[in-house]
Amino acid sequence: MQKMTDCYQLNNGVRIPVVGFGTWQTPGGETAVSAVKEAIKAGYSHIDTAAFYGNEESVGQAVKESGAKREDLFITTKLWNSDHGYEATLKACAASLERLRLDYLDLYLIHWPNPLRFRDQFEKINAETWKAMEELYKSGKTKSIGISNYKPHHIGATLKNAEIVPMVNQIRLYPGFTQEDTVRRCKDEGILVQAYSPLGTGSMLEVKELRELAEKYHKTVAQICLRWSLQMGFLPLPKSVTPARIRENADIFDFELSAKDVQDLASMKNYGGAGFDPDTSSF
Repeated sequence: MQKMTDCYQLNNGVRIPVVGFGTWQTPGGETAVSAVKEAIKAGYSHIDTAAFYGNEESVGQAVKESGAKREDLFITTKLWNSDHGYEATLKACAASLERLRLDYLDLYLIHWPNPLRFRDQFEKINAETWKAMEELYKSGKTKSIGISNYKPHHIGATLKNAEIVPMVNQIRLYPGFTQEDTVRRCKDEGILVQAYSPLGTGSMLEVKELRELAEKYHKTVAQICLRWSLQMGFLPLPKSVTPARIRENADIFDFELSAKDVQDLASMKNYGGAGFDPDTSSF
């Protein structure tokens, strides 16, 4: 990957920019509007949001105010846990499109595989939800469909009834936390892996090994983590509301980590925690 405009090709032929701008924990309103506009100005064309983030309206406003052409942007949002099931999924997507002020999405994801509300009938509800996702794809409401936080057994359950293989699985990934089984299953199925929290929600910034590598490559720790993600074949989704850091996180195409450093980072101690387990989470 040599520049921000480079793309991965999804299993349906759609091209997706190799770095996305994340908006998790970015509050709606002026903060989100300013951050997304700054990201587009810095060269990001791939913007990631979710119904649960509460900032879809602000992302939509930022896209409109940015002056960017719709066809030059790649917009992702996600189905929240309360909206699983066939009819609820269709309605939720329509509501997200309205909040974003868009006619279509580039990617629509199921945010979590096994919500507490439906846990006693996971496979049934998951199949109904995926059927609705396929319908949204066929109707052109979204150019791609995928999943998020799915582990191998969730992927397997989905594929049992799927007509269309998911194009993306967005999961928590960063140096020291590589989710090897899930990544392997995704690669086997032709599913692109997106990396959220690619800086371990900030916990990686003070790690000694990473600070030493940053000094070696004359880069920041954040840039080392994001470059590692790309060289692992992932699609990182860095998040910031600070203009200088937004630009910094895009400046990762003028260097390359050695194969040894990539492997050392993959096998280092996990300093960032594992996040939520989708099968035991309380939401």
